[in-house]
This record gives sequence, C-alpha cells and structure tokens, in this order.
Amino acid sequence: MKAGTTLLALLFVSTLFAQEKEKDSIQKLDQVLISTKVIFGNKYEAKNRTGSSYYIAPEELAKFNYTDINRVLRTVPGVNIYEEDGFGLRPNISLRGTSPERSAKISIMEDGILIAPAPYSAPAAYYFPSVARMQAVEILKGSSQIQYGPFTTGGAINLVSTQIPNSFQGAIRASFGSFNTGQIHARIGDNKRNFGYSLEFLNFNSDGFKDLPDGSNTGFDKNDVVAKFRLNSNPEASIKQAVNFKFQYSDEVSNETYLGLSQNDFNANPFSRYASSQDDKMTNDHIQFTVSHELEFSKNFRITTDAYYNGFSRNWYKLNDVVFNGDKIAISSVVENPEAYPNHFSIVNGMSNSDSDALLLKANNRRYTSQGVQTKFDIHWSGANVFHDLEIGLRYHYDEEDRFQWKDGYNIINGEMNVTSNGAPGSDANRISSAKAFAGSLLYKLKYDNLTLTPGIRYENVSLKREDFGKEDSNRTGRNLSERENNLDIFIPGIGFSFKFNPYTSLYGGVHKGFSPPGNSPDQKPEESINYELGSRFNFKGLRGDVVAFYNDYSNLLGSDLAATGGTGSLDQFNAGEVAVRGLELLLNYDLLKKNSRLNLPLTFGYTYTDTEFLNSFGSDEDLWGEVTEGDELPYIAKHQFNTSISLEHKKFELNLNGRLNGAFRTTAGTEKITDENGVTSNFILDFSGKYHFNKNLSLTGNIINLLDETYAVSRVPAGLRPGHPFGAYAGLEFQF
Repeated sequence: MKAGTTLLALLFVSTLFAQEKEKDSIQKLDQVLISTKVIFGNKYEAKNRTGSSYYIAPEELAKFNYTDINRVLRTVPGVNIYEEDGFGLRPNISLRGTSPERSAKISIMEDGILIAPAPYSAPAAYYFPSVARMQAVEILKGSSQIQYGPFTTGGAINLVSTQIPNSFQGAIRASFGSFNTGQIHARIGDNKRNFGYSLEFLNFNSDGFKDLPDGSNTGFDKNDVVAKFRLNSNPEASIKQAVNFKFQYSDEVSNETYLGLSQNDFNANPFSRYASSQDDKMTNDHIQFTVSHELEFSKNFRITTDAYYNGFSRNWYKLNDVVFNGDKIAISSVVENPEAYPNHFSIVNGMSNSDSDALLLKANNRRYTSQGVQTKFDIHWSGANVFHDLEIGLRYHYDEEDRFQWKDGYNIINGEMNVTSNGAPGSDANRISSAKAFAGSLLYKLKYDNLTLTPGIRYENVSLKREDFGKEDSNRTGRNLSERENNLDIFIPGIGFSFKFNPYTSLYGGVHKGFSPPGNSPDQKPEESINYELGSRFNFKGLRGDVVAFYNDYSNLLGSDLAATGGTGSLDQFNAGEVAVRGLELLLNYDLLKKNSRLNLPLTFGYTYTDTEFLNSFGSDEDLWGEVTEGDELPYIAKHQFNTSISLEHKKFELNLNGRLNGAFRTTAGTEKITDENGVTSNFILDFSGKYHFNKNLSLTGNIINLLDETYAVSRVPAGLRPGHPFGAYAGLEFQF
C-alpha cells in the first residue's frame, strides 16, 4: 500500500504542476520499425514503452568505461546483484526479485539472440559477454517482455554490440593501473553503398587483488574478437534487403576459485586466499556465428530472420572436497563451520601437511551448444488518430550441456600442492542434458490519441531430456544409459497500457504471466507467477523521473541445485511453492546547470525497494535457501538499494562521480536481523572517472574504483566469504578517427 500511495502522490503532483516544455519530455514520436537486434534502440523508445524499461546509451557507458557488468547495471532500478570475483566475470543478476544465482532466471541476449550457454537446459551464465565491447545495454521489465522468453517473470537484458558505422571510423582505447590491470580495445569499420563492415578486438587482464601464500597470480586474461559484414541492396530499391554476418570469438583463463574465507579469516585479512586454492583455474572459449536477413517491403512492413550458433566450452578446475581420515567434506561446509571440522580446515588453509588425496579437485569440464532460427514479422499501419502495430515472432531452438567431469587427488606439504592421483575422464559426471523448444509470440500495439494498449501472448513448447551414461562408461557405449524426459507447452499472456495526460506526464502499467522452464525431471512443473506493475513517467520543471510499483505473485517458485550457491552442482530444480515479491523503483534526473551554456551538471538518483516473502514452509538441502519457514524472506535480495551520480561536463573535459548503497541481504532464508554472521551487511561505494579531450581525436582518461577504499563482503557463496574490489586507480588514452 505504501508503494502504491507514493506512486499516486507523485503522479498527482507531476500532472498538476508540469508546465515547462523540455526537449526530452514525454512526447508523441513518429512510429518507426526497430531493428531486431535491439529492444528499444534509443532512450525515446524506451520512455514510450507500455512496460518498465531502461536504455543505457553509448555516452553513458563511455563515462566510466566499465568492464564489470555489475557496476553498469547498478544504476538501473529494479536490478539486484550479488558479486563474486570483483571483476564481473560471472555475474549473478536478479530482476525484480528473481533468483539471482548465475543470472539463470532472466533472458539474456546479445543483439537479440539468446546468449546463455544453454538457455533452456542449463541457463546458468558461466559465460557472459564482455560489456566493455558493448554499444548499449537494454533492460526490459513488465508485460511487453513476453516477446523475449523463455524467462518472463523478472525481465530481459539485451546487450547491443558495436554496430557497423555509417562511415569510415575507428577507435583505440588503452588503460593500465592497479593490480597490473590492463585493457586494450580497438575497432574499425566502414559503410559503402552496398557493403559495410566492423572489426573489433578487446583484451582485458589483471593479476588480481587477492593474495595466495605462494604469491601465485589470482587474476585473469580475456580476449574478444568480433567481425561483422553486411551486404545490402541499393538504398533507392523499392524492396530493400540486407544480409548480415557476425562472427565472435572469446577465450578466458582466470585463476578463480569457489573457495572463499571463514568469518574469522575474512575479518583478519579479507583479500587472502587459502593455499589449497592455488591450482584452481577456469579456462573457457566461446564462439558465435549469426546470419541475418532483413527484407523490408516498405517503411511499414519488415521480415527479419536470424540463424545462430553459439558454442561454449569450459573447464573450471577447482577444489571441491577435503578428506581427513576417510571423512570427505564439501569445502562449503568446512569454511562455513571450521570449528566443526578443525582437521579438514587446517588442510584447506595449508597449516597442516596432509595424506594423499586429501584435496579433491574437480574438473568441471562441460561443452555447450545453443543454436536455432528465429523470424520476426513487423507490420504497422495507421488511420485518423489511430496507429496499429502487429509483431509476430517465431523461434525454433536447440541447446545442450555435455558434462564429462572427473576428480583428481592432491596432497599439500608445506603449503604446496602435489598431484597424488588422476581421475578417469567422465568418472564424476558423464551425461548430456538437452532441450528442443518452439516459441511463438504475438504482440499487438494499438495507439488511439493518448492511449496505447499492447496485448500479447507467448507460446512455449519445450522438450527437456537427459542422457546419463554413468561414471563407468567413459566411451559412452550406452551399456549403463539412463534417460529421463520432461515435456510441456504453455501459453503466456500479458497486456500493457500507457496513457499520456500531457506532453510531460504519463501513466503506464500492465499484468502478465511469469514463466521459467522446469528441469528435465519427469512431470516437474515450470515456475509460474502473475506479475503486476503500475508506473508514471514525468517531467516537472526539468526534473525527469520514472516511478513504478510492482507485485509478483509466484504460485510455484523453482530453485536450482548449483555448486555456485553451495549445492552439489547437479542443476536439478526443486519446488519452493508460493512466494510474493513486491517493490518500488524510482529514477530521477536533473541538470543543476541547465541554463549554463558552457557547463552541464546532471544529477541522477535511483532507488529500489524489494520486499520478498515465502508463503509456505519447506525443507531445502540447498545452502542458498536452507530450511524455509512461512514468512521468511528470500536470500541474496537486498531490500533497499540507492544509486546516485553527478557529472561536470564541458566540451574539453568531464568529471563523473557515482555512489551506490548496496543494501544488506540475508544469505539464507529467514526474518532475523541481518548481521555479519548471518548475511552480508550494507556498504556504500564511490567510483570516479574523468576525461580530458586534447582535441576531437585524442583524450586522456582516468578511473578510480572504490574511491574511499571500503573493505566489504559481497557474498558467502559459492563456499565462504569473498570481498569486493578494493581501491583501484587506472589511467589511459583514447584515440578516435
């Protein structure tokens, strides 16, 4: 009720007093066909959606040149994140209270193509595109997101990669700073009458800010290569056509671990790592091919077809279990309660020499495939004071996760690890999980005078399958094959509306069905919810804002058994029953020097309130949730989050300061007060960036991460406490031509 009262009060005030015309007020825009590679394409389109939406424009991304998607998304209301490695290598993103672990409950896309390793069968985002090479980021919440399944509860994120330029241009950006962190980003492209191209290279590397006893590197090295080519008909052709080719390849070597710290060790030295994590390493590579065909019959009718292939392979070789006197214990249990396992813990921290095979390192070796074809028909027409738009989307998709894992044994002597046994490939996990899915969506937009309605419906037909060859059949002859399958089809309706009271104030909202695919266990039900939102966009004497209240009513919330959250890593899903998530999102923008012709001083403030509640009790073996009692709050969802930024902008320089309050969150379900012992307490982090433009081609850049050098915890998973990024200073040069 409080959220709704606040919303109506702000709406009333903004409607009553909005008198002053602003160039970017809520206004009537010409209707245009938007590329299938984007959801909005610009801020104006985002502001005129019937659902909650946000567009992070190129100039906003360029302010801080963040390489960490967590820091980029913190500026967007309605986004909850918990960090893991401090660099954003594998983010955990929640939209409006969805389960955040490995961003597995939201639809993540790059250029309109599903980009999770296996979106249906294994959506945990162990691969996430490098935000440093992105041109824009789009976040969609609310009813019209049913176009972008399969996950329709919280929302969708579309990362827009560098587009082919309109003319010959390029840029080189290089920076270096704390922890030997470096970045090189180069791109070049051109556009001719019938041909265009873009080539891009990105390298991002660091020695890491954590310390191993033997001084080993705790950082990473990532490379990205992207090439785009376009062939198109003559601009004056009556029927326009274009064929686009995209190739992307990336690889990563990161000395990352699941092993965190005990509470006492985190308090004493939060940036240390235990000796038993010295051989932990993630290696992966990702490849993408897409071919797109655009057929534009007129300015009112277009058909776009995309064929895509994503391949991702990875092996996260890391400590999994500790053995003492034949007693094998998972590292998450040892670090969480070292007093209960003192001998195991002394092996983990390297204080005691061990027997052979005391440390079991798992080779989490997996290969993923995601491929399909999708087509979008976009037709619109208009009459007197009426505009119609019909969008029909069809997609056939196949994905799979191939697990072929094993464990090796080590001892630890005087702090150094040594191999004592080699596991047979496939002896820990030897199975293929796959999914075939057909999806169709229909969205109709009716605009009459100041009222816009967008009813729509989505259909998902999904077949999920698992073939387990067993731990003794490394050649996969099938002699011990066990299979299981789960099939479903579901309709997902939704409707949104927007009404403009005047050029400066609008009311929008909607209701839609939330859906998340189940696992491959027979007869397992999907995650379902009914979601509501009501919001207003306004402009009051230059104060631009967006406020929205939401309520997500889950009839069946699904949890996943992920090693990343302290589970066994089986990926099996389980029912968590009824859950209510309600909240308020607020975004305000104002230029303090709007009448100054030489300087701008834009100020932004964002706030998110998220209240969660389990509506039934159940027992969970998963460390992320624990034992759940009716009335408990969901873990890893902060109730309060603030973000504010201020910039001083001049044609020769710019200075940017961003501050965010990350609210406290509990790390297991409960209602008790959040403390350092049972959760992650709140923290306030300031980041700074600056640029000086020598001329239109050359600029000097500077960034400071965590300006106040705050020491803070970000999570207790996968296995123990881990810190956020400490103070880091970086300088660089940008050259554009």
